[in-house]
Amino acid sequence: MARTIIYIYKEQEKTLPFSYEKHRTIQEAVAEAEGIDLSEYLKMEQQIEAVSDSKAVRDYRDNYFRKLGFGKITLQQKENRGVGKKKN
Repeated sequence: MARTIIYIYKEQEKTLPFSYEKHRTIQEAVAEAEGIDLSEYLKMEQQIEAVSDSKAVRDYRDNYFRKLGFGKITLQQKENRGVGKKKN
């Protein structure tokens, strides 16, 4: 099921449809949407994953995307609907 990413890029809030079938992370999706090449970032991320814990990877990712001009990058909250309820 597709979700929606809400993110800020260069002080402008944007939304983007997201599916794990196409992208591994929401950061990869927003970078692609903004035309940013992540090949060097992905190489470094793999190296950090190999020698460190997940907190170090998160810190590296957050700092890297902040330098690129991104602010908040998050998935929109799911709407909880009752069984049998359809979206109008």
